[in-house]
Amino acid sequence: MPMETGPRTIVWDTTYACPLQCVHCYSESGRRASRQLGPETMLEVAEKIVEAGPGTVILSGGEPLLVPGIVDVGRRLARAGIRTAVYTGGWSIRPELAEQLASTFTMVAVSVDGATAEVHDKVRGRQGSFDRAMRSLAVLDEVAERTPFTFGIDCSFMRGNFHELDDICRTVVPRFPRLGFAYFGPAVPCGVASRPAFAAELLTDAQVRELSGEDRLARLRSLAGAGIDVQTSDNRHLLMHPSQATDWSTHNTAQIEPDGNVRAMCIYEGTIGNILTDPPSVLWERSLARWHDPFVVETLGAVRTMADWSVATRRMDQRFGTPEDHRRIALRPD
Repeated sequence: MPMETGPRTIVWDTTYACPLQCVHCYSESGRRASRQLGPETMLEVAEKIVEAGPGTVILSGGEPLLVPGIVDVGRRLARAGIRTAVYTGGWSIRPELAEQLASTFTMVAVSVDGATAEVHDKVRGRQGSFDRAMRSLAVLDEVAERTPFTFGIDCSFMRGNFHELDDICRTVVPRFPRLGFAYFGPAVPCGVASRPAFAAELLTDAQVRELSGEDRLARLRSLAGAGIDVQTSDNRHLLMHPSQATDWSTHNTAQIEPDGNVRAMCIYEGTIGNILTDPPSVLWERSLARWHDPFVVETLGAVRTMADWSVATRRMDQRFGTPEDHRRIALRPD
């Protein structure tokens, strides 16, 4: 399938500020400078995104709901006919904010990484985060009764929380009658989850196959009940294996960092320009060139297992990261 002239999906990490410090955080949020733009400049980025012509924009972070003007950004994108989603840790969603989210975004996803406070809080790196997420989901559920919109949970799994997979559908999902979806996938080796010490926490290859298999999906759907969109994934599309380079379904996403810098490949370090200064079409051409770089093809083409992927990520980050990136990587806990 031929490549198109721009991304179908853009993920914009709007800030690296975050009240949490997740053990697997892909962006190392809560551990580094926020690099957050002001409201007016964020609207300039939104205009550039509209120019790029994606069908979907995901606002993430860090914690995007900490960003002043995030709702205005969502409204600008929505006016352009772009499907918008916001991913949040759910630390604090008040009724007024929930109303704004419901009337602005196509969907709201709250990260839930355990069925119990003990497990979720350990993954999220802060005590009380499970209770906060449950309260935020309850507020969204109340708003959805008056203003129907789509909200749900997004769950990342590693060895320390894999045992709670079924329980999330059994005990968390039923708490919120208007919850629309539950998405489940393995944590991938990106950000702090790519450090050597974390390789033993990533799911085994057998666990990834189990999580994304049809039998487990059927079980989760049965536990969640009718009306809940339950989806599982092995997240292999994030690898961007060279064998998939002609499959547009796996090579259709661009990633923007908080200050407007654009990554060549979503989960790997290495930027190719800034959306505020470089034409979106040029940035996309540079991304395509990076995907076909001989080093990239060799490094990612050798990946067969989760362990291989972890090693490959570290090679990619060292090759394409800036000196600042390298200093940050060297400070990651081992």
